Amino acid sequence: MKILASNALASFQDLGRFGFRSLGVGTNGAMDPWALKAANALLQNPLDTAAIEITLGSFSVQFEQNTCFCLTGGLYEAYLDEQRVYAYWRITAQAGQTLKLVRPLQGMYTYFAVQGGFDIEAVLGSKSTNTKAEFGGLNGRFLQPQDSVKVAKLDSAHRHTTEIGVAAPRMPASHLDSSAPQIRVIANSEYDHFTEAAKHNFENQLWQVDTSSNRMGYRCIGENILEFAQKSEMSSHGVAAGMIQVPPQGQPIVLMADAQTTGGYPKIATIIEADIGLMAQTRFGQKCQFKMVSIQEAIQARQDRHRYIERIRKYAYDH
Repeated sequence: MKILASNALASFQDLGRFGFRSLGVGTNGAMDPWALKAANALLQNPLDTAAIEITLGSFSVQFEQNTCFCLTGGLYEAYLDEQRVYAYWRITAQAGQTLKLVRPLQGMYTYFAVQGGFDIEAVLGSKSTNTKAEFGGLNGRFLQPQDSVKVAKLDSAHRHTTEIGVAAPRMPASHLDSSAPQIRVIANSEYDHFTEAAKHNFENQLWQVDTSSNRMGYRCIGENILEFAQKSEMSSHGVAAGMIQVPPQGQPIVLMADAQTTGGYPKIATIIEADIGLMAQTRFGQKCQFKMVSIQEAIQARQDRHRYIERIRKYAYDH
């Protein structure tokens, strides 16, 4: 297929690059891994198959062969030629047709996946794009107009082309503001380094995702800062996506998919695996609320997410 236009940040991402953090190589991967898994389940691909992650802005491609595809994650106004395309629907495009993503309606990251995946080379075991180190994906960079992208060949026995749709996951809402998502977290190693007031404020106020945020981290701005009960001077140590660091200014930073491999700020909490995509889909300028849960609740939430993906996979296979 050929990229016709892109005013969005669009790159290839799979579930990430693992086993190299000790060498300073980050994980990268999809900002919303559950949306990527849902797309692949709908298309009957392995769940870690790379897709094009599209971040806001317009994007259009022309298909050069009949291709089964879907869009998941953030919701877009999108068209296949003149036909409206809806999120979480499996659709087959004919050679010569054009898919246009006009404008984002909800969320931050949309996944454009094709049946069989894209024919690109893996680097260090992953096809995810690392734009800072300039490797992975398509030459380690964002996609540009006139780029040509090959769709992997697929055995006819593994094709499922019936047009079907599934329900998008529901967003739990904050009790402080029904338009703000509620993000579940568990306490991290330095939780008790914060005052009782800070612990209260962490959960009981809305945090706005600052416009300076990016794939490395989401900066959250709240009315009440998080104060330390004791001075914390820490050596740099290993960190990962989902951890919530608090610098001296008291405004938390949520580490995201392109997070650095080490950091020295105290960590008040970590977003549970089930909700990392929900955090990623919170738009810059939008507010969210954090809610502390137990390890058992975090495990249950992850199992619920896996069951949701499995239901999609089974339904797609049966059709």
